[in-house]
Amino acid sequence: MSESNSGGEFEREPVPDSALLGSGKFWGMYAGEHAAGTEFMIGPLFLAAGASLSDLILGLLLGNVLAVLTWRFLVVPIALAKRYTLYYQLERISGGSLVKFYNLVNGLLFCFLAGAMVTVSASAVGVPFGVTFYVPDAFFGLSNPSFTALVAVVGIVIAVVAAGGYERVARFANIAAPWMIAVFAACGIVSLAQLDATSITTLTEGKFWTDAIQTVQDYDGEKSFPFWQIVVFAWLCNGAMHFGMADLTVFRFAKSKASGWAPSIGMFLGHYMAWISAALLLAALLKLQPELAIQELPEGADDVGLPGTVVANPGLLAFQSVGWAGIICVVIAGWTTANPTIYRAGLAFQGILPKSSRTVMTLVAGAVATIAGAFPNLSAQLLGFVGTYGTVLGPMGAVIFVDFYLLKKFGLRDEYALHRGLQVNAAVLIAWLLPVSVGLYLILVKTTMFPDKLFAAYAVIPCWVACGVLYLLLCKLMQKTIPNSESVPADNQESL
Repeated sequence: MSESNSGGEFEREPVPDSALLGSGKFWGMYAGEHAAGTEFMIGPLFLAAGASLSDLILGLLLGNVLAVLTWRFLVVPIALAKRYTLYYQLERISGGSLVKFYNLVNGLLFCFLAGAMVTVSASAVGVPFGVTFYVPDAFFGLSNPSFTALVAVVGIVIAVVAAGGYERVARFANIAAPWMIAVFAACGIVSLAQLDATSITTLTEGKFWTDAIQTVQDYDGEKSFPFWQIVVFAWLCNGAMHFGMADLTVFRFAKSKASGWAPSIGMFLGHYMAWISAALLLAALLKLQPELAIQELPEGADDVGLPGTVVANPGLLAFQSVGWAGIICVVIAGWTTANPTIYRAGLAFQGILPKSSRTVMTLVAGAVATIAGAFPNLSAQLLGFVGTYGTVLGPMGAVIFVDFYLLKKFGLRDEYALHRGLQVNAAVLIAWLLPVSVGLYLILVKTTMFPDKLFAAYAVIPCWVACGVLYLLLCKLMQKTIPNSESVPADNQESL
């Protein structure tokens, strides 16, 4: 496929040297993507879940270090060696039909994540117009019509930006990231002042934090979110992108391995500073105007004796702290998270229909994300959702890891589907679905071992390891020996 046919995105061929990008593009993108919309939702959820301030500060530190190391040493070496998208690389290993099913699951889950960011941006747009951010009782319940209309408008804008391709996504993030990071820092500083936590003594004692947790638990009931749970969440909330190798699609454009350190700016300015700052926004609002954070329970749902529930409205939280700058920041923050996520989803959908336009598929992904954004409960469940999509998508990264590093060492054929002309590599299908099925069961169903259900992020690594081991064993059992010189003609490779 020529560059003109691929639109410069090289969806089904290695990225040529002429299209490689310097490290700056990646630092800007990761800053924009991870100091962004999700932070306004996830940060307050830590407080609402009962995490102590000391556990949050130390747990996020360790978890984010582990995440950066996983990106740098797991994803980047394979991305630079192959320079394929995740989807085309899986097609060569798994077969065309199997990877289309994976692409459908992958694309939909990314759309749901982007949808949560559409909700976040719309929450900010609604503040100056008095449009409320109401979280319905039902998971797939709509908010009020005005808010749903705002979601539609915001979703259209985000989809158009993402359809412009990686260069536009990176350029948008580069422009927005420095200002957004400054606003996040300002939110934290202002919130500390509002909480009268302006001395080492008050910060060390953390009474302002425990008071906020107590207020939440008065409404939502007692909860806890301990240190190791914070570590695992911070490490694996992006499990689909690093353990799952989704960011092969991004790092295939990198000139050198040095670009692999770019996620650190997103982790420490976004998943560290911004999460804590966003949590402080909720703590300040609960102290100064608790009525703005409380949503009364719907009629018939108050049988537990609680008067209501605490809702983290990202736009309102930022507005109460830093005014209009906060609203603008929340809007743009939602965009810079949703843009690359919809871009990835568009590539996944294009993997299902290889002859389709990437631009059209990205717009389709944007439409799905906008529909998902109309259901506010999705953004309110982010702590569980990101772990679940890591559990579903992450294990396929183990297949790529084993295929790249281990199969030849065991005398086995890598990229087996490509060389055998298979539509479905049964070894990949079984190795992927078996651990994921077990993981999802434990996440979704109460068991004797996990009476409160398994915290979703805990399942990511066990499923990843199990998938890799199963894939290696099944390859040993199921592969047919073929000469190294045997391969599918180049003209037929795209049909696999």
